[in-house]
Amino acid sequence: MDTKLLIIGGVAGGATAAARARRLNERAKIIILERGKHISFANCGLPYYIGGVIKYRDNLLVTTPEDFQARYDVEVRINSEVLSIATNKREIVIRDSKSGGIYTESYDTIILAPGAEPVMPPIPGVDLDGVFHLRDIPDSDKIKQVIGLKKTTSAVVVGGGFIGLEMAENLVIRGIETTVLEMGNQVMAPLDTEMAAIVHAHLKYRGVNLALGQRVKSIVSKDGQLWVSTEQAREFGCDLVISAIGVTPENRLAKEAGLKLGPRGHIQVDATMRTSNPHIYAVGDAVEIKDFVTGFPTAVALAGPANKQGRVAADNAMGRRSIYTGALGTSIVKVFDLAIASTGSNEKTLVRQGIPFMVSYTHSGSHASYYPGSSPMAIKLIFSPSSGNILGAQIVGSDGVDKRIDVLATAIHAGMTVLDLEELELAYAPPFSSAKDPVNMAGFVASNILKGDMDVAHWHELAALIQSGAVLMDLRGEEEIRAAGAIPDSIHIPLDKLREELPNLDRNKEYIPYCAVGMRGYLAHRILIQNGFNSRNLSGGYRTFVGAREEIMRESPEMKLWLSE
Repeated sequence: MDTKLLIIGGVAGGATAAARARRLNERAKIIILERGKHISFANCGLPYYIGGVIKYRDNLLVTTPEDFQARYDVEVRINSEVLSIATNKREIVIRDSKSGGIYTESYDTIILAPGAEPVMPPIPGVDLDGVFHLRDIPDSDKIKQVIGLKKTTSAVVVGGGFIGLEMAENLVIRGIETTVLEMGNQVMAPLDTEMAAIVHAHLKYRGVNLALGQRVKSIVSKDGQLWVSTEQAREFGCDLVISAIGVTPENRLAKEAGLKLGPRGHIQVDATMRTSNPHIYAVGDAVEIKDFVTGFPTAVALAGPANKQGRVAADNAMGRRSIYTGALGTSIVKVFDLAIASTGSNEKTLVRQGIPFMVSYTHSGSHASYYPGSSPMAIKLIFSPSSGNILGAQIVGSDGVDKRIDVLATAIHAGMTVLDLEELELAYAPPFSSAKDPVNMAGFVASNILKGDMDVAHWHELAALIQSGAVLMDLRGEEEIRAAGAIPDSIHIPLDKLREELPNLDRNKEYIPYCAVGMRGYLAHRILIQNGFNSRNLSGGYRTFVGAREEIMRESPEMKLWLSE
């Protein structure tokens, strides 16, 4: 089949689509039009190049236009900006940024891969020298040059998402005192608040000045420094500002061509990645696709989904029926010594969309505790109360987080339940895991909740429970309590003494036993309910409570007073 395919935009989605289209059709004329200098580069590696972890700029280049053209017989035109699409004539207008010349090109099919652009906040001073965004290699070159030429000792990063936190880490690595300003009450939006709190603590531990709830009002240059002012009447002086408050879909071409857009400006596509125009497909950060878990429209600015969408679009453009089933948003980010990962839906999304769910927390070692180097990982599992299907997961830890989030993402895609997680046979040797892998443990705990073997109380329910007269029961040893602290007003009954203390307990009270991570709390819960007491185990134990403490205090003035005493 002879056909002419134009691909507007390179990087993940566009370059993948071009390579796939050529593999399917050797006779097709395929042209990539990229307004920048690079058709495929590792934009996820830009913060690490600035930090010096990636030492050589050329390592960021996945392929060159010359190499791509030679291998795939795809005509690559860099420095070529598409100005408009005339859908009635099936023709586009292009400007060569080198020569300034403008010309037209016909097409049979277009695949749009324009990506997303950094959000430009409408605040005074955002265009000052020393204020940067990070989207591509030229942006990273500018930032690295400024850091190298000037005596940069301090920086403010505006935004606590993926790029913001990666930039904060790499600036600190370069010895630059770094402040992260986040207008929300947490960093890393894919996480729920109690999981993000672990990240907050680690950022502070690694010397990052973290300021939450700070909306930037203006940036001014004064006395050789930049000063960032917030609506909360705080000022932060620095030598360098990185704006990383998010991205917005680059939709100008689509909008002007009359393609249907979603409520947030993303290009609407069907399961074949076809837009509202039958001859135009779209992929990547600019498109609105289906959430795999909820079925609702969503947008995911991640390289993995963009690559898969590029493949699907190319299949359909070349006459092969292919379907994109939706995105889980599986992601992971390194922040100093932590790995932060999530997949599927978080609580915030499910609440907003009215989808019922249950939650479990576990804290497992990355491998066998008796083998040196084991580190804890906190796992939050979200699942359906009716079917037990896994709806989402979040993990914060060090070693082995990537392996576990990938297993859970696969389980969600396969439609598995928390009961299935109990049965998974995962690789075990002491340096790598435990006989009961952290994924198995998450499945055991969630299944206990689902089957009714364990009633749980969650951190955000504590205020109401305590006010209703519930009694907190600390099961840990005295040395643990002295080292880590305790929840106020808890009675102390070590687990091994619980049975002999049962006659002294009030059967009219509800008891909430807790330990460090929830295991001893579960044992105590089983003892209590089988002896006729009303009981709920504090899910995730004291570690989850400590992580969520700041949010608990924010929720209730009474709890703030109680926890501050």
